[in-house]
Parts: sequence; C-alpha cells; structure tokens
Amino acid sequence: MKLCTFHSGDATRVGVVVDGAVVDLSEAAPALPREMAALLAAGPEALRRAAAAASNATRRLALDSVRLAPPILRPPKLLAIGLNYADHVAEAGIEPPKLPTVFNKQSTCVTGPRDPVWMPRISHVLDYEGELGFVIGRRCRHVPRERAHEVIAGYLVVNDVTIRDWQLRMPTWTMGKSYDTHGPIGPWITTADEVGDPRGLRLRTWVNGELRQDSNTKQLIFDCSAIVEHLSAACTLEAGDVVATGTPGGVGIAMKPPRLLQVGDRVRVEIEGLGALDNEVVAEPEALA
Repeated sequence: MKLCTFHSGDATRVGVVVDGAVVDLSEAAPALPREMAALLAAGPEALRRAAAAASNATRRLALDSVRLAPPILRPPKLLAIGLNYADHVAEAGIEPPKLPTVFNKQSTCVTGPRDPVWMPRISHVLDYEGELGFVIGRRCRHVPRERAHEVIAGYLVVNDVTIRDWQLRMPTWTMGKSYDTHGPIGPWITTADEVGDPRGLRLRTWVNGELRQDSNTKQLIFDCSAIVEHLSAACTLEAGDVVATGTPGGVGIAMKPPRLLQVGDRVRVEIEGLGALDNEVVAEPEALA
C-alpha cells in the first residue's frame, strides 16, 4: 500500500495511491485517524482497514489533480545517517565508520515531493543527496536488529539537501542540514509488506536530466535493521519518525571540479519501487515575519 498526504482545496488529507489515483481516506474510511503519524500509530488493523477501504472506493482523485505533501507533515524526529555507502566513503577518501554516524535534520526542513528547494541567502554551496528513508510505525525502545522489521511501517525517498560550507565549518552537521525546505520526502510511504527486503533497491539522482548518482541499497554499510537497533538503544522511536539512511557516491561536492546546485536546477531522486522526488531550486523568498 502507498500512503500519502495531500492538499485538496483548503484541506490536507491522508490517502492511498491506487493505480495512479488517490483515494481520500477521510471519505472512504472516516473513522480512521486523519493524520499520518496517528494512522500509523493506530496499528496493523487500522492499516488493513485503510487498504480495504481504498480497494473498495468508488471515488478516486487523479494524482495530477492534487498536490502531494510530505507524507509526514512534521515528523517527531528526522534522523539521518552519514557516510553509510561504501562508494560514498570511497569518494570521500576516508575509512568506513565502525558505528552509524547519526545526525538530525530539524523537522522544519521537511517539504513535499514536488515543492521548491530554496537556494539559501547565507550560502550558495548547495548540494543534493538522494537517500532511502524509512518511517517508524510504533513507539519502541531497545529493538534488536532481528525484530526491527516489526517497527518499520514503510519506506520513502529522501533528498538530504545540504549546505556544504555550513556542514563542514563545525563539528556537528545540524546547521548545514536543517535549512528550511532542505528535507524533501515522499512521494508517499510504501508499506513494508509491499517492499519486502529493502536491501537491493536501485537509487538514482538526476540534476537537469543528467544522471549523477546510480547505486543500490545493497551498498549500505549499516542497513535499516542495524540502524533501528543502534538508534533505539539511545532514544525512544515514535510513530512518524523518519530516518534517512545515507547517500551513495556521486554528490556534487565530490566531483572534480565540484558541481553544486544553482537556481533553476531540477533534482530528481528515484528509488526502485518507491517513486520519485522532483524538486526545483529557487531563490529563497523574502523572510517571513
């Protein structure tokens, strides 16, 4: 099942994507929670009811008639893993990490799968990072890797947009990773039962139609289960938390010479079976009051 959050008119709703159309769950299953994290937290029975309602729905909205929002509008946590692909570690010229390198992106950076990404006023050293993300489905702590599949609700595509000079000027990466609009996620959550084993998914990133990243999640140094085990040893994971698992080789800063993003560039990140993000880089608008 593909679970989405979408804007229709003045409303924001949760839906299921079926055959290129969206079923509005507020109509098809009005008793279910109307916010994605709450729907996930309601458990397997709620998801079964959502799937049944979607398959039986007679009214569907054309996918191109709605604006897709981030599947989780404001994740409780947006955690990310750095230096987690063998080919990316090789291009960076460093030793593979012995433990996952964890950082956070502030949840205010999250934006939709087709929304613009801002070129910051504070820096033009802007880069892309196509990544596999997963979404936690229930509150958990101290999850052993062999049971991690029980707490992963599904998978999505992430672009870990990064301001490189801000990332590298200080020991922690948060400021370089958390700029507003620098967390496109989506286009929907593909539930874990539909994905199966997430090791072996092709991941590609294009900039203006030019293929920049072409890798596979089998290159992950720490897979999704290992990441869940590591994170949950320290903090409680909650329904709606999003974890980005790291980017493969091919980032702009590592090219010779570097090929960073410019205003007007369009970045597409696609993962096999999960869909794609497609975001244009635009000049940051005037500051809001």
